[in-house]
Amino acid sequence: MKMLKSTLAIVTAAAVLGISGFAQAGATLDAVQKKGFVQCGVSDGLPGFSVPDSTGKIVGIDADYCRAVAAAVFGDATKVKFSQLNAKERFTALQSGEIDILSRNTTMTSSRDSGMGLKFPGFITYYDGIGFLVNNKLGVKSAKELDGATICIQAGTTTELNVSDYFRGNNLKYTPITFDTSDESAKSLESGRCDVLTSDKSQLFAQRSKLASPKDYVVLPETISKEPLGPVVRNGDDEWLAIVRWTGYAMLNAEEAGITSKNVEAEAKGTKNPDVARLLGTDGEYGKDLKVKKDWVVQIVKQVGNYGEVFEKNLGKSTPLEIDRGLNALWNNGGIQYAPPVR
Repeated sequence: MKMLKSTLAIVTAAAVLGISGFAQAGATLDAVQKKGFVQCGVSDGLPGFSVPDSTGKIVGIDADYCRAVAAAVFGDATKVKFSQLNAKERFTALQSGEIDILSRNTTMTSSRDSGMGLKFPGFITYYDGIGFLVNNKLGVKSAKELDGATICIQAGTTTELNVSDYFRGNNLKYTPITFDTSDESAKSLESGRCDVLTSDKSQLFAQRSKLASPKDYVVLPETISKEPLGPVVRNGDDEWLAIVRWTGYAMLNAEEAGITSKNVEAEAKGTKNPDVARLLGTDGEYGKDLKVKKDWVVQIVKQVGNYGEVFEKNLGKSTPLEIDRGLNALWNNGGIQYAPPVR
């Protein structure tokens, strides 16, 4: 009997602490509702994704994703607080419970999704790939001309391994210089300390927009990896994971249906389309499955926008980044963004 009690105590302790050593996810939704806001981990300053504006407000597609989650949970997109994290800090902050969701241009990989006590909900905020940014005066037109180059890389990212693989595979040599933040990497390129800055292509466009003379720099045509960027939560809490996942799918479904921040309330009241009625909560009880209100999608789109609106506002042609939708267009418009239905 004493041995049985001892075994039960060990099992109980493991359940509380998490066998992996990471904080156990538990009832994240309950905790979020109790404190009254979503704590969101974002980058330490990446234009288009998450960066403070002139008033100090964090803006960008990753920040807006967290606002959309808050709109789904509370009906209020302002009920979110942000923690700015560099690449080395981001996973520890989520594992420890310091943040509720990581929305920080983070690549989904098998090891991150299965070996770190974390889980990617599966919604991809931005389909990306690693590329190279160079000064025009370097005179190169292709990454295969970078033999012997000095390359700035942000530490703690998938970029380090991918660049190593690419150069080894093409029988090229390079000298890496690693930095803790993307801003440090960009400044080193600008100062001439390195010949090349490498990162996700979206990040290269973002960093180029911050340089003193952006037009002096060009992103080379090669894309050397697959970098599906998306939100991350702690493993072991399917309830919270489902809310984070379906927030993204709701934004995609809204765009596909032509539902925007401007017409969503009118559509919710007068739509004759059964798919739209289910999406906007005027038919069925689909919000109940997620433990949110019937109008959760209405609140997301009304307060934050559909996926296309959020993309164009933060990354599109009207912004300094001038990024094409490309792979991030809807599946029926030349891209691969595709959402399961709300029904």
